[in-house]
Amino acid sequence: MTALPRVMVAPNGARRTKADHPALPMTLPEIVETARACRQAGADGLHLHLRNAEGRHILDAGLYREALAELRSAVPDMALQITTEAVGLYDAAHQREIALTSNASLVSASIREMTTDTPDTTARAFFEDCAARDIAIQHILYDPQEFDLLARILPPELLQTPALQLIFVLGRYSEGQQSDPADLHPFLSQLETRALSPDWAVCAFGSSETACLVEAHEHGGKLRVGFENSLWHSDGSLARDNAERVERVLAACA
Repeated sequence: MTALPRVMVAPNGARRTKADHPALPMTLPEIVETARACRQAGADGLHLHLRNAEGRHILDAGLYREALAELRSAVPDMALQITTEAVGLYDAAHQREIALTSNASLVSASIREMTTDTPDTTARAFFEDCAARDIAIQHILYDPQEFDLLARILPPELLQTPALQLIFVLGRYSEGQQSDPADLHPFLSQLETRALSPDWAVCAFGSSETACLVEAHEHGGKLRVGFENSLWHSDGSLARDNAERVERVLAACA
């Protein structure tokens, strides 16, 4: 199963547009160009969100297959992860279908969303199916309490393996898009309490993104950086583009 890359760039997300930053990639050609620039800057993975013709978030297996094929040609040594984020538009059944039919080997999925209006047995069978197909699910945890949900749904062989992939989200849209390095510690405490040693990463909102990613790096975590979560450097200045964010974070972690 494909491991998480060390530094994954999340260049656009589901909500921001060029009104937020003119260098935010919206179309597939712009995403490909951004991927090339971020690979040159040191990112070894890309977290992929797609937009429809109107610029809105879309989960479409055919569009994902097209985008993955183009990106694999343009940046063949870059790990490519798709999102199943609902953004209030898609139900869990559609999210499961996208994960299984998009020809992706890395998939980001919220354990909270994947279990909404879904029997535990259905969710568990989905995760077992992904594992059987060598589709690596990176479970999004927005809150340390979601470890309880993860432990309830995943069978022991998927929960206790070092191949388990997690991402801890620090900060919220509802909290003014700000985070703090201390937000990481409750997640790490859960890992210790539950004796888990997963392949884990962090993303963080706002101008504290760099500080949070440095904290994660110092504790052995991997990093997701980019305009999905922050447009700003640690000094509060607006980044030129995603590649500059990658460069600054890598320099801070050096």
